[in-house]
Order: sequence, then structure tokens, then C-alpha cells
Amino acid sequence: MSLKEQLHTDKIPGHVAIIMDGNGRWAKKQGFLRARGHKKGVDALRKVATAAAKNGVKYLTVYAFSSENWSRPKAEVNALMSLLVSSLKKELGTLQKNEIRLSAIGDLASLPEKCQVELSEVRKTTAGNKRMTLTLALSYGSKAEIMNAVRAIAQKVHTKELSVEEINEVHLEQHLLTHDMPPPDLLIRTSGEHRISNYLLWQIAYAELYFTDTLWPDFDEEDFYKALLSYQNRERRYGKTSEQLNP
Repeated sequence: MSLKEQLHTDKIPGHVAIIMDGNGRWAKKQGFLRARGHKKGVDALRKVATAAAKNGVKYLTVYAFSSENWSRPKAEVNALMSLLVSSLKKELGTLQKNEIRLSAIGDLASLPEKCQVELSEVRKTTAGNKRMTLTLALSYGSKAEIMNAVRAIAQKVHTKELSVEEINEVHLEQHLLTHDMPPPDLLIRTSGEHRISNYLLWQIAYAELYFTDTLWPDFDEEDFYKALLSYQNRERRYGKTSEQLNP
């Protein structure tokens, strides 16, 4: 029985988040420049996004470019931004064919104008797709996201739109960039690293974490199914005991 056939269709995570790590190391191992690894990483994302949509995942959120990545060598950053523009154009057909809506979170205003324009056009074109939402986290950092949410709430307290006593988790979540999607059920990180790297820190409070040594360019549908099977074999307790969940 194949990995896909082993999946329980009633236990597919509604929201999967991925830290796509290892492009540079993959390129180095192959004797290529780092940019080649990023191009190969786009191919991996296409495969995984298609598999996710076809198997019932409703939200797929991927860490494409962190706010800290701006400190990388200028040549690599420029190559990444150029790749983003070309990939958005190239992958529009795949998004439409699989009824995937494209979204984005992060400090999008910091992206080059060409990236902003192309991103806006693809988001508008795919806005009516209902099968799955693919969100690119671009120039994104979770600490900054939370700080901005706190500032927005503080401003509402200052203008007396909200009292301190009224502030709760819902208020904070409404001011996060992910306010229009549920929290991730499963977080996948590739390349053997075991850290969160300032990604969706609030949102993954109860997500299941899955780490694999596979470098992102080599991560394919079968690897994705392995992650889903691992998720399905876990018991999500949300602070409760097994006895409470299974009396």
C-alpha cells in the first residue's frame, strides 16, 4: 500500500505550515551556486502545494523569505527577488489548474516594486479559487507581527475604543497577519534543523511539529505524505489527558 493510500481522509490537517529550509546546502552539495538551489526549491513547492490541494489541505503557509534574510549577500537577495517574480508568472497556470488561491503575509511594502506588482496581479487572478489557500510568508518575522498587533491594540486603548479589561486572545489574533485563517495543525521543517526561526510563533502554540533531514529541494510528494501520516498517528490533547479525550 502506498503512503498516499495509507492516509485517513478524515484526518487531513486543515492548515499546514512549512519552513522550506536547505536550498543553499542542496546547491552546495551538488556543486552549484545557491541560486540553483532556490530554483529547485520552487519545483518542490509546486509538487507539495499540488499534493496538498488534491488531498484536502485547505491552507498551506510557507516561509519563503524571512525579515532576517535581507541580511544575506546582496547578490543572493537579488536572485531571490528575481526568482519570485519569474516564479509567480510561471506558476499561475498551476495555481489555476488546482484551484489554489495565492495570498501573502509579511512586510510586503519592503519588496521590490516588480515583486509587489506581480504578487498583486497573481493574487487578484486567483482570488476566486476555493480549493486551497497558499500563503507566502515574505519579508516576514513573527516577533514584528506580534509587536505590530500589540501596538494596534494599544492605540485602540489610547483612543478608548477598547479597555484594558476587554483585551483577550481573540483581540490579538484579529490583529495578526493570519487573522483570516485558522492556526496551523502541522508545522514541517526540512533540512535537519530543529528550530522555529521566528515563524508563526503565536499561531503554532498547539501545532504538531515534524522535522526531517531531507533538504527542501529534495522534499517531494512522498515526503509530504510521510509528514501527514506522522501527524495522523499523533494524539492532539490541547492540555488535556488521553483519558479525557477517550473516556
